[in-house]
Amino acid sequence: MSQVEVDKKTYHMPPKEGFTVAHFLTVADVERSLRFYEKVFGGRIESRGDKSGAPGYLQIANTWLIVNPGGGPTPDKPTVILSVPPDPDKVSSFMNIRVADIQACYKLWRSRGAEFITEPKPKYGETRCYIRDPDGYIIEVGQSNPGVTYG
Repeated sequence: MSQVEVDKKTYHMPPKEGFTVAHFLTVADVERSLRFYEKVFGGRIESRGDKSGAPGYLQIANTWLIVNPGGGPTPDKPTVILSVPPDPDKVSSFMNIRVADIQACYKLWRSRGAEFITEPKPKYGETRCYIRDPDGYIIEVGQSNPGVTYG
């Protein structure tokens, strides 16, 4: 298995026991977003959603991504409206992907259509760069320098 291939271990959504963590993105076009994450990161689409607004689900490595066209409010969140961020340069959170070989991922994911903000750059004991998805969300891609451990 190359360093940029995904571990093929099976994770479940919904979980059969315990819990699973998923990242939720409000998107303009569910199908477009599913295709992006499938093509660039090798995600496995589990559900494409539907015309009535049901979200799409996909697995990327050992995590889940839910993409939804947004809307609201709803009875369970009566003051919340979900929408695509209006300014992609103002963010409050982002997905973080840790890789074993950032140069290989950068080359592969660019060839699959990922739009990187910059090439990988050294910063704080790691090398990192950022991708923009079709709705402008940023995704950090980072590789720790040799000898760096966390925790």
